[in-house]
Amino acid sequence: MLYIVVIIAAFMFFLVFLKKKKRNLTQNILTDTQKQLLIQHIDYYSKLSDTDKLYFEDRVEQFLNAVNIEGVGLDINDTDRIMIASSAVIPIFAFKDWTYRNVTNVLLYPDTFDKDFQFEGNEGEGRNIMGMVGSGYMNGQMILSRNALTKGFSKNGGKENTGIHEFVHLLDKADGATDGIPEGFLPHQYIEPWVRMMHQEIHKIEAGHSDIDVYATTNEAEFFAVVSEYFFEKPEQFQTKHPELYDMLSKTFGQDPAK
Repeated sequence: MLYIVVIIAAFMFFLVFLKKKKRNLTQNILTDTQKQLLIQHIDYYSKLSDTDKLYFEDRVEQFLNAVNIEGVGLDINDTDRIMIASSAVIPIFAFKDWTYRNVTNVLLYPDTFDKDFQFEGNEGEGRNIMGMVGSGYMNGQMILSRNALTKGFSKNGGKENTGIHEFVHLLDKADGATDGIPEGFLPHQYIEPWVRMMHQEIHKIEAGHSDIDVYATTNEAEFFAVVSEYFFEKPEQFQTKHPELYDMLSKTFGQDPAK
């Protein structure tokens, strides 16, 4: 008798689990309006095949289900959500089973902010940060400037995309160190050539012989994030001007966006 009771209890628990899981998986289903925002703002999405568009939408839904997005000094709208989620999905699009385990919350500020997370005041007073991945007591948090985020997805935008930049930092951090070496994604035999290539290009940037943004010379982690922005935003241009870097990033992300 006890055995039967245990079986029934286990079965009821399983039904409740399935119901809860289904509810969790479907609580952020993209509306037709949100899908139109993808078409309107996300060039990467617009260039995908119909099948890949469905997969991209699914990854956006998964991200929105897993990560909380909050506005600080502003009200979050659907465009904000779509741009933030797309920033996250684009670098990991080829990683079918990979999810961000090192971010739980994205804070969206109206504009740039300073090292103390203040966004009011003049930029000359140190309020010049467009995005940041938190550490220490801010671990698991990301802060983004809405103005920078929007500019990154502008039709007239250049090589920069703050959202992609910050999520690439999270990919970099996934192996335990934010050091510009994506050991969890780049095949081992390419690690040494990648490091050598990074330092060679940093020297070129410092000498004024490269079109890669000078911010890439800050350190190896920023180099990786900056060239990744370029790779996804202007892939044809990046491939033409930096074929070896393009090939290495293509191996890292498992994508060939210039095709």
